[in-house]
Amino acid sequence: MINYPTIDPVAISLGPLQVHWYGLMYVVGFVAAWWLGCKRAPRIGLTKDDIGDLLFYCAIGVVVGGRLGYALFYGLGQWAADPLWVFRVWDGGMSFHGGLLGVLLAAWLFARRKQLAFFTLTDFIAPLVPIGLGAGRIGNFINHELPGRVTSLPWGMPFPGMGPEPRHPSALYEAFLEGVILFAILWWVSAEPRARGFLSGLFLLGYGVFRFMVEFVRMPDAHIGYLAFGWFTMGMLLTLPMIALGLLFIVWSRNQPVDAKV
Repeated sequence: MINYPTIDPVAISLGPLQVHWYGLMYVVGFVAAWWLGCKRAPRIGLTKDDIGDLLFYCAIGVVVGGRLGYALFYGLGQWAADPLWVFRVWDGGMSFHGGLLGVLLAAWLFARRKQLAFFTLTDFIAPLVPIGLGAGRIGNFINHELPGRVTSLPWGMPFPGMGPEPRHPSALYEAFLEGVILFAILWWVSAEPRARGFLSGLFLLGYGVFRFMVEFVRMPDAHIGYLAFGWFTMGMLLTLPMIALGLLFIVWSRNQPVDAKV
């Protein structure tokens, strides 16, 4: 058993101003996406300024989509009881699936503005996302979020506020799989020209499979619990369409043109 590390969720405190590690993880993700995007921007005819604009679109999509997604998928009762709660993002509650939908809408608007094929742009974006996902999961770990189920494995950790039993550090599992491994796969595959839509499908499939796997050792949201069978969670339910769409896009891409290296 390993002791859960004691890390203050507040990274910087200047009087009433507090900067949380979780917020800094978003900064890490966007800075990494900007740097990597600038390296590859010429491949689809974009400039560094275009990458900055694209990230601005996506940042709005992540925040608005992530918050609305959480409210709809996980907090509908709380939203109904307190309509203004959805605007209090500092109270916590963001959904990856909602954030993804927000980013896709932002990408569609940006692609129209730049007269790019939608899947050309999403293929470009896909390898830039996992670093932010991994950083966000580290932020969850520092915030004592996403507790895992009880385990006898030697790296189990007592989760703060949940008793002395060692539990899976599920947030770290996700940081490794959705962040490190998914980034390595997408960056390596995207080094060569691929059919349009293939990388987008591979991202959906990879994230979906990794998230579905981790859900087996991650505790469900307390106010929702298991949806069925004593193990099927809301995260699994929301991830299944991603896996299906990922496979569909990969098959569909076989009949699509090969874009420039993205």
